[in-house]
Amino acid sequence: MSSATVSLFGSFALAAVGAAGLAYTLTHPGVVAGFIERAKTTSGLSQQSSSAQSDGALPGTDDAPRGQSGIVTLPAGDYGHFRAEADINGREVDVMVDTGASLVALTYEDARRAGISVEPSDFTHTAQTANGIARVAPVTIPRISIGSITVRNVPGVVSERGASERTLLGMSFLGRLSRVEMRGGTLVLQE
Repeated sequence: MSSATVSLFGSFALAAVGAAGLAYTLTHPGVVAGFIERAKTTSGLSQQSSSAQSDGALPGTDDAPRGQSGIVTLPAGDYGHFRAEADINGREVDVMVDTGASLVALTYEDARRAGISVEPSDFTHTAQTANGIARVAPVTIPRISIGSITVRNVPGVVSERGASERTLLGMSFLGRLSRVEMRGGTLVLQE
């Protein structure tokens, strides 16, 4: 089996695990929160994460993703989610990495901020979201950067106004990277 095939299978496995974890988290938030708090207490991380979050930074993120050129390391945030500030067409957008999402899914508001305009007639498809079925408009996003990683011409969708709470960085971005690897409490992305 070639290394590309192994990498592809690894990406699909990561996507399946991410989708199952997200679904469980959304349907059992109390259980997951309790588990994370017990793990923090057991490992002595409770005080450290409390002081780290008091500086006004997003929970689970630094001011910028850490890493060398072409490699970005994201720390896990609340409930184990990975969040980052992405540069989408020159505008900063708070995104959540979601291996269970096939495409990059922009909120209506984030799409407008990034200069991506859609008309009511553009909402020709539907997608399953945490809030149920939503109408979406297919788009091609000219440029998405996280730290030193840039991917161009990324397939995505824009949700109807108010249908989504957060932009999701899905597999149409992640699948274009050479490596997406979870290591302990960090996610490593490599261009």
